[in-house]
Amino acid sequence: MSMKGLVPMGGPPPGGDPALGPMVVTERELSARVADLGAAIGSDYAGRPPLLIGVLKGAFMFMSDLAKTIPLPVEFDFMAVSSYGSATRTSGVVRIVKDLDLDLSGRHVLVVEDIVDSGLTLSYLSRNLLARGPASLEVCALLVKEGLQRTPLDLRYVGFTIPPEFVVGYGLDLDERYRNLPFICTYVGPEASSP
Repeated sequence: MSMKGLVPMGGPPPGGDPALGPMVVTERELSARVADLGAAIGSDYAGRPPLLIGVLKGAFMFMSDLAKTIPLPVEFDFMAVSSYGSATRTSGVVRIVKDLDLDLSGRHVLVVEDIVDSGLTLSYLSRNLLARGPASLEVCALLVKEGLQRTPLDLRYVGFTIPPEFVVGYGLDLDERYRNLPFICTYVGPEASSP
């Protein structure tokens, strides 16, 4: 597992929204780390371009930026799974909201995930995808919340390990809000709760 160190919490994000807490990952840090991940994926998958499977909706910004940095002719498909509903804590119940369009048989599959907390959703998703007969299956997660995993995870690529706080921005949301922020920060508004 390729991991970057724990990201310290920074100052307040720009914009003055009182529901947004300290900065966790800046726009510049995101850009640099995504480029590093793309280069590593390009090297590891040389001669066998992967099929990127984006986990919607949270991973769409990350996957778009990541794909631009991979020097291979990658293909895309998307899945939507739900384990949060409208709360800030995972329910632990996973359901597929949108399934894949492509057949995975014999393909080199790279799941692109926005954030891993308990790991239950990713574990379910990995089992589901492995049953479809890919040649290989790896995971690239932008964020991993430190210390929350309830199941052992095999993550090939990790952008950042962050404290176990609820975060928004760069595709991550609270009730569909804040996805468009170009950085990642904690959410401290009225719906916030501990992980």
